[in-house]
Amino acid sequence: MFKIVILVLIVAGLAYIRLAPSDVERWHDMPDFDSDQDLAGGVMRILDPVDQAQFADLVDVIQASDRVTHLAGSVADGKITFIARTKWMGFPDYVTLQWRNGRLRIYSRLRFGQSDLGVNGRRLQAWVSQVLG
Repeated sequence: MFKIVILVLIVAGLAYIRLAPSDVERWHDMPDFDSDQDLAGGVMRILDPVDQAQFADLVDVIQASDRVTHLAGSVADGKITFIARTKWMGFPDYVTLQWRNGRLRIYSRLRFGQSDLGVNGRRLQAWVSQVLG
């Protein structure tokens, strides 16, 4: 019986990770930062100069990626947020891009846990190199 309870708790936890709603107010947010930062749970990057066409191209690359869905915003708004899920467990990471006056700020971070083990930084670098080289 104990094993069944543990199994049910694990399945419930995994279901919550996959199905938990995303609060747009919370995740479609961009903190004020002026330099690149590597965080335990993500990364902040500033790319400058980036024109609006490059911003739109980067958004296209992100949207075409596996396990990525749009949460809020648009290229026209100059701010857009995506949910990128890990392959095996489906953990959500939130990626917000904000383009203004030729400067692109990107904030990619995890939702659950304490450390992303560098996943957000590597994913972001792969996307950026497809557009900006």
